[in-house]
Amino acid sequence: MAVKPQQLQRGDTIGIVTLGSPLAANRITEGIRMLQSMGYKVVVGEHVYSANGFLAATPRQRASDLMKMFTNPEVKLILPTRGGVGVASILPFLDFTVIKQNPKIVSGYSDITILLNVLFEYADLISFQSLLLLDFNSRTPAYNFNQFFAATSSVTAPWQIINPPEVPLIGAVPGNVTGPIVGGNLTSFVGTLGTSYEINTEGRILLLEETHEPVNTVYRYLTHLAMAGKFEDCAGIIMGQCTNCETAYGKSYVDLINEFLVPLGKPLLTNLATAHDYYKAAIPIGASMNMDTVNRKLTVMEPVVKV
Repeated sequence: MAVKPQQLQRGDTIGIVTLGSPLAANRITEGIRMLQSMGYKVVVGEHVYSANGFLAATPRQRASDLMKMFTNPEVKLILPTRGGVGVASILPFLDFTVIKQNPKIVSGYSDITILLNVLFEYADLISFQSLLLLDFNSRTPAYNFNQFFAATSSVTAPWQIINPPEVPLIGAVPGNVTGPIVGGNLTSFVGTLGTSYEINTEGRILLLEETHEPVNTVYRYLTHLAMAGKFEDCAGIIMGQCTNCETAYGKSYVDLINEFLVPLGKPLLTNLATAHDYYKAAIPIGASMNMDTVNRKLTVMEPVVKV
């Protein structure tokens, strides 16, 4: 049984951390002010504003900030400022026993999904592929906030993940499967293959999305996952959007799905509003999910937070 963090309520404390690449100070301040205007208290990690090239701080320093948020009894949500390279480097410095004893809501996407899946694998903790601090601004659509706050505050189940009306889910291979959902950013997971932190897909529904990669590069990454057995042992596949992924050699992202993934015969749902795109569904990583590709429904089968 997965560990569920406590639900988020107005007036709760949100801990801000930078776990990978640095984010501009004005973007951090903008996000914090918006959270405060929504009625939340905010505590900031020691290295949130740090910058050292493409990393915010050393792996130990970034991991220390994260662990302090887990052990702070006031913090209900840990919200990274952004993803970026370097998230994987903090993993050896985390204490998963302490994390399991102090479950918190953790949200994010991009490289943060490496952390989310490791939290499920090593601490049994449900987390959320959803908003980062950089998304807390006036330019973010209401759909994204509604998804985020519904997922992190509601203790009811089952409930459906529903795309915006203009982004239809597509059932590409018929099937109906139930299992824990894992996944996130394709590039990030390829980078952990062969390590003790590589994604476990056995009997699970695998979600993938990508951004700013040409289709031939996406093909390379999918091939790597296939050769590592990640499609063979998963229960089903969900392909999110490939944001700004350019057609290559006359092949589009849709072509790649149809020619590479459909022949695998696994239940396959595509076009889920995810992560790097304008609309961002909130996906509870580690939660039991039913995927009905014939009726194009994604149903979360269990509460993902507790009172």
